[in-house]
Amino acid sequence: MAERQQQQQVASDGDAAEWKQVAELRAVTQAQDPSCKEEDDYTLRRFLRARDHNIGKASAMLLKYLKWKPTAKPHGAIPASEVAREVAQAKLCLQGYDREGRPLIYGFGARHHPARRDLEEFKRYVVHVLDATVARLPPPGPGRQEKFAAVADLKGWGYANCDIRGYLAALDIMQNYYPERLGRVFLVHVPYVFMAAWKIVYPFIDDNTKKKFVFVADKDLDRTLREAIDDSQLAEIYGGKLKLVEPAADDSN
Repeated sequence: MAERQQQQQVASDGDAAEWKQVAELRAVTQAQDPSCKEEDDYTLRRFLRARDHNIGKASAMLLKYLKWKPTAKPHGAIPASEVAREVAQAKLCLQGYDREGRPLIYGFGARHHPARRDLEEFKRYVVHVLDATVARLPPPGPGRQEKFAAVADLKGWGYANCDIRGYLAALDIMQNYYPERLGRVFLVHVPYVFMAAWKIVYPFIDDNTKKKFVFVADKDLDRTLREAIDDSQLAEIYGGKLKLVEPAADDSN
């Protein structure tokens, strides 16, 4: 019954030719990895779109994901208690939605301390955050939001916060295992010294993702954020009404 309902939803959502390609992608991938049957059509569509509808490239990407998933998340999810040191830094707050219904992540770059981080734990933390953000999206269906947005605040960021290995690891996870999930990132209060790190990371960002990073000048900050985020969902530190709450390390999700 659930499978039939999904098929009906899919049939009413978007381009029939694209859904035909999704079916082809499923057939090609499932022949090599039967666990593909556990993934819904909307997930396959994101992988297809991430590779510009090239079945071969999308299948290779999907197979890599199917191999990664049980290793990265052997219990299906990574609880906050397993990444407690990262959570304790309160560098990411998963609260609010933008005007397009995308769940927001408010991030604070100066709270990240690479000298005290374990790279493997940091990678698990990234997966934890992405899964928690995706969980705030509506169930898959016609016209429903599939992406998230973020405000990356770099006020006070300095060389002690610079973590090229960490940035590249996070980028790799997001681009390869959570394709077509990122909608927009507003980079605010960006210090000049950050641009040196950005120049190193930038070549590793795929072309479609590059367009989603928006550097916001201080003089345009209020207007830009208010155009994208309703006052009730905008953090108090930016003049909105949303009170940010630090995440708890003992959260089971």
